[in-house]
Amino acid sequence: MIGSRMLRMSKFRGKSTVFNVPGFLPLWITGVCWHWGRWAIAFLAAYHVNELTDSPRMVQLTGTAMWAPLLLGGVVGGVIADRFNRLTTIRMQLLALIPAVILVGGLEMLGELRLWVVYPFLIIAGIGWVGDMTSRRSLVLDVVGPNNIDSAMAFESIALASGAAVGNLIGGVVAQNFGVGAAFLMVAFFLLLGLVSLGFMPDAELRPIVSKIERPSPLAELREAVGLAKSNRGLRSIIGVTVLTNFFFFAYFPAVQRIGADLNASPTEIGLIASMSGFGMMVGSAILGWWSPERRGLSYVCGAMFGMVLLIPFALGNSLLAVAGALFLATCGSGFFGATQSTLVLVAVDEKMRGRAMGLLSTGIGALPIGAYALGEISEQVGIRSGVAVMSTTGLCLMILWLVSHPEVLRMRRSV
Repeated sequence: MIGSRMLRMSKFRGKSTVFNVPGFLPLWITGVCWHWGRWAIAFLAAYHVNELTDSPRMVQLTGTAMWAPLLLGGVVGGVIADRFNRLTTIRMQLLALIPAVILVGGLEMLGELRLWVVYPFLIIAGIGWVGDMTSRRSLVLDVVGPNNIDSAMAFESIALASGAAVGNLIGGVVAQNFGVGAAFLMVAFFLLLGLVSLGFMPDAELRPIVSKIERPSPLAELREAVGLAKSNRGLRSIIGVTVLTNFFFFAYFPAVQRIGADLNASPTEIGLIASMSGFGMMVGSAILGWWSPERRGLSYVCGAMFGMVLLIPFALGNSLLAVAGALFLATCGSGFFGATQSTLVLVAVDEKMRGRAMGLLSTGIGALPIGAYALGEISEQVGIRSGVAVMSTTGLCLMILWLVSHPEVLRMRRSV
């Protein structure tokens, strides 16, 4: 089995890096390409809708559409990740998304990209995100083994952060100089590179983690997935933090367009502000990977709360420099949060339940589209800046209450 073979290899951690583990490098490159493309899609869609409508509500709805599949399909995606070949699932995700991105890019270049096309397209992209969260990240642990998982997930977080940096920055630059349609075609190129990279995965990674004989029915697997949240207090504590962070913190992303416009920023400058999300997450993830703290759970929680605190000066800043600097610092905290999130979930459950646990995590992340919608409605009444500040302050208060009643995550430590 993949797990046992990679577990034996992971014992040599001290003699090599995680990139020496066969299969991790091409899988990681695919993740990099996916995150570059995914963040660029989110930026370009929000930018295009803002240009068409000039409405905070409609801009925030781009985030709602893209992240809704995580809420509605996370558990199902987890069952698929445990039931079917994970590598094949990742390939199918990319094969479905690439033509859709090319179509959207072509429509924009022809001047025919309407709102009724943008929102369904974002739902398709969001389904791809479910596949990445459940299948590809579960496959990472299958490949590197538990002894290398902290290092692997730190690099995974760096890959995600690089997407927020590169996807937003290049998206803004290309959109300003060549148009939104050309930028979408650039996204298709990123995703194609990711698909090609999967061709370099070792043949051993093609085998499923659970044999057909061992498989229960799909309905039974769904019941088991839902039951995990009830029976595993540690997992429930982790996912509660995830829900609050995604609802009250990460809902800010589409708002960058409105805050940038309020500061009279150009598309390139808005892309630069948005890219601070990636640079901050990369720095936070790199610090965590180098430091490798024993108290994973505390790093996870403190990163989330630090981000919420710094999101307030981001929302209220009066210059491009102040806004970009505050967002950079806020997302340094989210780098701590992101680098430990998947690791905490994956090691909290049995090997055969990892896909379903990641599905529950995806569902928790699915609080983001609801938060994005809520922020849009609040912003219609009080303005985008006040809306972000109110969301962050409320999130901090509710996080404290959650940890008082569900402190298990704070006690979680790295295995020695």
